[in-house]
Amino acid sequence: MPNGYIGKILHVDLTKGVLTVEEPQEAFYRKYFGGSAMGMHYILREVPRGADPLGPENVMTLMAGVTTGAAISGQSRLNVNAKSPISGGIGDSQSGGFFPAQLKFAGFDGIVVRGKSSKPVYLAILDGKPELRDAAHLMGKKTGEVDDMLHAEIHPKAEILQHGMGAENGVLFSTMVSMSNRHNGRTGMGRVMASKNLKAIAVHGSQRVNVADQKSLTELNRNGVKILPDNGDMDGLAKFGTAVVVLFNNTIGTLPTRNYNEGQFEGCDPLSGEKMAETILKERDTCFACVVKCKRVVEINDGPYKVDPRYGGPEYETLGTFGSYCGIDNLAVVSMANQICNEYAVDTIACGATIAFAMECYEKGIIGKEQTGGIELKFGNAKAMLEVLNQIVTASTPLGKLLGQGSERAAKVWGNGADECLVTVKGAECPAHMPQAKRSLALIYAVNPFGADHQSSEHDPYYEEGIGDFNLDRLKAVGLGSPQPAYSLTEEKVRFGYETEVFYSMMDSAELCQFVYGPTWTLYGPNETLEMMKAVTGWDLTMDELMEVGRRRLNLFRTFNAREGFGRKDDKLPKKFFKQLVGTGPTAGFALTHEEVDNAITHYYKLAGWTPDGMPTRETLKKHDVEWAAEYLPV
Repeated sequence: MPNGYIGKILHVDLTKGVLTVEEPQEAFYRKYFGGSAMGMHYILREVPRGADPLGPENVMTLMAGVTTGAAISGQSRLNVNAKSPISGGIGDSQSGGFFPAQLKFAGFDGIVVRGKSSKPVYLAILDGKPELRDAAHLMGKKTGEVDDMLHAEIHPKAEILQHGMGAENGVLFSTMVSMSNRHNGRTGMGRVMASKNLKAIAVHGSQRVNVADQKSLTELNRNGVKILPDNGDMDGLAKFGTAVVVLFNNTIGTLPTRNYNEGQFEGCDPLSGEKMAETILKERDTCFACVVKCKRVVEINDGPYKVDPRYGGPEYETLGTFGSYCGIDNLAVVSMANQICNEYAVDTIACGATIAFAMECYEKGIIGKEQTGGIELKFGNAKAMLEVLNQIVTASTPLGKLLGQGSERAAKVWGNGADECLVTVKGAECPAHMPQAKRSLALIYAVNPFGADHQSSEHDPYYEEGIGDFNLDRLKAVGLGSPQPAYSLTEEKVRFGYETEVFYSMMDSAELCQFVYGPTWTLYGPNETLEMMKAVTGWDLTMDELMEVGRRRLNLFRTFNAREGFGRKDDKLPKKFFKQLVGTGPTAGFALTHEEVDNAITHYYKLAGWTPDGMPTRETLKKHDVEWAAEYLPV
């Protein structure tokens, strides 16, 4: 038996209703690790150029990693890939929880989904036996209701990944969700799943992952428990969740406020992780085998906003997009918005940011009550925000249907300068980390193959003058050792963005949590990441080999996008980022310049070995051992 991985990938042809099992060779797993690198092996070969993302020709892959299911923190991750209906390029999305590990226990490392079923079905995988079953009775139900029905139908401890009513109602930024609160979000993968008439995937099994060196893995795991309280970043994450950064980002002027016009929000205190812990936090939840327990579970039983703990609690991004983006300082309101998104399985970043965009359009007179159906859609109007949110997830009004396609498509319909209010890259709304101050993040937002993403590279403060030896020593393991001035976008800062992007890319192939493993502040650094991978798989891995997997994934992504017509013209940031921030605080007056971003992109392409238009070359693909992908480059 192999160590780490199971050795089986399930292929599902929904059109024919046929299930087959592939057993790849060990070299296949070592080459890709799993996740999105492995998914691209199938997608790039099988999805035809120009394919409709919502057509049966789109291929969806769901891949765990070679360490998923091992008894150590941060390994229970799942990557979903397909052509994105939001960008028309590659879609990429990660989630955690217990579904990824349980997929391995049910007997498979991943699933490749093709075609479209003639009727709603769900996929059940029980102890290695896959079966397609009728899902008509699951349609039109909230995610928690579907969980309850399938637990009763299959197994009380089955893990269930589903699309929700948001996708059934045509919301473009719909997600796939497990546990009713762990999302594969951002790139419309829930909408793709719905387009295939695949309602859910339920998994349960008793198979366990073999480990090559259990003693070393156990020692590493125990050490993680010991060192967690001494790591300030990790201790804060454990106690207060991702919301721990609300106050910090506000202090340094990087909390996007009123649709990214300001960097500080006067109402940040009620949205903080500390306030959540004092008031509505019910418990801390976790993912399989993880000691960090960063997931929030909130409960509100009194007042107008009653929140069910089964739907988790708001993360930092949600507190940003439904809170500071919209000028709303009510934690109960934001928690209610989070619950609605979880009930309908829609992406909180895209949804909240789209509503904030509409609020700015209303405040500027670009749209009026004729477009809003009489709603006074102003910043700070919590009642209006929740009303529009409900219209979006139910697609019950013209406004809801339009905003359910995202802000970029709405701006094209409204015109009249609405594009000046956008915060989108490749159609995807930007997360709550401000590239005007974190300038290497501006570069990564622009060049990232699936749109602006805050978890595709390390953030600037960890490579700026004054960082401590702890973080600098970790960065040296990936070849970085020269911290740069604050707010700079030097060639060395570009290299920092690129090399940490490569490391993050590797983690999204090995399927490792970026709060547990990473190049700086996390529980385990690069060397421990390598140690863990070796202990589980038994492979004599090197840091260079890990980084090569990251480069491989990025090159396959860019090759797919190049074939679909993407190039430098698409690696661009919204106009708003080049206008000075208003308000108060340390970033007031900050703005990016076109010259610095253009120069950074040019240097980034050179580091990656791509053409001036951002396209991989045959030589670069060969260098990274994916020369087979060259036939998919445009002529």
